[in-house]
Amino acid sequence: TEVTIRMKALLLVLLFYVASSSAFPVAPETEDEDKNNQLNYLQHFYNLETDKQSRFKNKNIKTVTEKLKEMQAFFGLKVTGKPDVDTLEVMKKPRCGVPDVGQYVLTDGNPKWERKNLTYRIVNYTPDMNQADVEKAIQKAFKVWSDVSPLTFKRIYDGNADIMMSFETGDHRDNSPFDGPNGLLAHAFQPGNGIGGDVHFDEEEYWTKGSNGYNLFFVAAHELGHSLGLSHSTDPGALMYPTYSYIEPNEFHLSQDDINGIQTFRSATDLKLPDNSVQPTGPTTPVTCDSKLTFDAVASMRGELLFFKGRYFWRKHPQMTEVDLNFISLFWPNLPSGIQAAYENVERDQLILNGFSTKNSLIYVSGFVFDFLNVINLPYIVNIFLLFRYDENSRSMDQGYPKKIINDFPGIGKKIDAAFQYGYIYFFIGTRQFQFDPNVKRVVSVMKSNSWFNC
Repeated sequence: TEVTIRMKALLLVLLFYVASSSAFPVAPETEDEDKNNQLNYLQHFYNLETDKQSRFKNKNIKTVTEKLKEMQAFFGLKVTGKPDVDTLEVMKKPRCGVPDVGQYVLTDGNPKWERKNLTYRIVNYTPDMNQADVEKAIQKAFKVWSDVSPLTFKRIYDGNADIMMSFETGDHRDNSPFDGPNGLLAHAFQPGNGIGGDVHFDEEEYWTKGSNGYNLFFVAAHELGHSLGLSHSTDPGALMYPTYSYIEPNEFHLSQDDINGIQTFRSATDLKLPDNSVQPTGPTTPVTCDSKLTFDAVASMRGELLFFKGRYFWRKHPQMTEVDLNFISLFWPNLPSGIQAAYENVERDQLILNGFSTKNSLIYVSGFVFDFLNVINLPYIVNIFLLFRYDENSRSMDQGYPKKIINDFPGIGKKIDAAFQYGYIYFFIGTRQFQFDPNVKRVVSVMKSNSWFNC
């Protein structure tokens, strides 16, 4: 029996039209500039040792190829030892100035603070932000770490603090010069006396409390991880991942990988939480080839396939073997997490998304209200039990709809996580994917949900 739900209250239609974009456009470089940038990157972040003629000092030093492989392995790229497109794209991303070392080990020599009560001081301010906003961002950054450890941080206003925080430009006499806008954003020094624990921000960046420029809270929270003794993480969802990405601050949660890191630090300093305390937990980054992986939404866009999960999405070109895992906010800074439906409007060159609230978004069409949970391209809209077909031009539901899913798609269960059309229609239900042939109206294959990733 067809079910219709009449609108009894004011409903918010949460549709968002998003054009495809690129995260950080870069100007074209000459071949020599490109090679120099590659060498500089490997020297700075992967300890590539060369002399002025770029010749290796001795035969035991790793070659550029080996260092490229090390860098590619760290970022989860295809390990080729060659500066391919994906490798160069990572090298050009704004990032932390601290070198990359292994996955969550304390920096060389296991430097640590011998006490749990630390002080900090804001030495100067950026003109990009109100002083009150700077202070709030810094205070919030410290709270990220005090919430998951027994460490406490007290601000002082003069004299030497354990952690001195300042905005600097170019060569600021710490043997780690900044390089101007959109390169090295900041750096911090491992625990210790003098400059130990201090944090420096590049004043030539544009600092903000929002998504424009670089969010001071996120960068400060990352650098304070170094101030506490943590190295960079290889987990792309971790705060301690070396490249910059933005998410809505209200949606930020320290990842489990970050928590594991500070717990390692706590153990190393013999700072114990009370035995009866609740151990903090955080979100984990989805693993591309996890046999239990499910998706929130799937869509095509300009020939690529986009798979949404929480605050992440995968980009997959059908003719490419590699797949990229990205933050949604990296490409669309103003877009919250939790996309529940998506489809491409080819004529308008738009990606239409929904799911911007904790509740299922609703759409009102010709007197009907229904959950806009999953989309099979245009014009089908699917909810848990029913199939709707909606004409965007007339903004009305087609005659004869809604109807039961099984009427048009026999063999497909009633609860669908995601769906899209790419020749065949692909329905995602839990960890399984059903390939449906619309010509013969039957399921022709059942696969793992992540089979598009060559898993």
